[in-house]
Amino acid sequence: MIIMPVEEKRIWPFTLLILLLVVPLVAFAADDEALRQRASQILGPLPSAMPSEENPITPEKVRLGKILFYEPRISVDGTVSCSKCHPIALYAADGLRKAVGHNCKENPRNDPTVFNAASQISEHWIGNRTSVEDQAKQAVIGPPAFGMPSYESVEKVLRGYKQYETLFRAAFPSDKEPVTVDNFAKAIGAFERTLVTPAPFDAFLKGTADAMTAEQKKGLGTFIDQGCIGCHFSPYVGGQMYQKFGIFEPYEKYTKSEKVDEGRYAVTKSESDKYIFKVPVLRNAAMTPPYFHDGSVDKLTDAVWIMGKIQLGKDLPGEQVQDIVSFLHALTGEIPEEARTIPVLPSGE
Repeated sequence: MIIMPVEEKRIWPFTLLILLLVVPLVAFAADDEALRQRASQILGPLPSAMPSEENPITPEKVRLGKILFYEPRISVDGTVSCSKCHPIALYAADGLRKAVGHNCKENPRNDPTVFNAASQISEHWIGNRTSVEDQAKQAVIGPPAFGMPSYESVEKVLRGYKQYETLFRAAFPSDKEPVTVDNFAKAIGAFERTLVTPAPFDAFLKGTADAMTAEQKKGLGTFIDQGCIGCHFSPYVGGQMYQKFGIFEPYEKYTKSEKVDEGRYAVTKSESDKYIFKVPVLRNAAMTPPYFHDGSVDKLTDAVWIMGKIQLGKDLPGEQVQDIVSFLHALTGEIPEEARTIPVLPSGE
């Protein structure tokens, strides 16, 4: 009979305990790393800004753009600014089914957030604006938006304030006449190109395993496995392609839609573009209801289930819907510190 030394008897239970604790942790860490690698290949973390070769970001442009973002006096009734439809406190969306412009005119579609929006393939649900700069320029004369009669009328208002002359000249020092609508659009665009909102998901992708909860990680896996990433890819989780809304079933079957929107057909007049919309960015989706182009769905859980039915042809069970919703909450980011303060607008002459 072999007698085990006392020291080894004491070590064995302790070693077993360590193995029981460490081996699952190693497996868990391996699972996290595999999920992180999958997500990194398809999605990826947000950049620090969304630059443009045509409109380089400068501090002077951003400062001016932020002020102009809050300027209502360039609307026909003096009430509409960019911030009216994109209030920062509501994660740069307005919480309405459809945006409201000058003289309480209803816009044709729901107002998407301008956070993380500048790197999309286009702006607006139907892609009728090529960039955030183009959107800003066209909005000031848009009939349901600012409603100004001409670009010249906008420039006349801005030139009426000496402080704007100073701000525009600082932002566009090489221009002989810097106060123009084109420069207005560039300043707004430069400001919006800084509006990125890094979220727990980004920290997870960069290696912080506990930045997301277990439920959120499970939801990320479900989001990938169920095929949501077929349209919602890139660091912005969308915004990079056009897609028919209602591939397997008409969307209005499950929503409170008042009428069927023909989508990009309004822009191209091509039959193949009927019911085609830009795939929306899902960053901060949990903070920006209601959902879809017509704001016809109020709850995120309902929106996820409907998307499964009409886009994937799947009746997602409640557990999977909730998993995906949990992941979407991990996309709720931090509003940039500089964007949280409201500027004082020029006054007097």
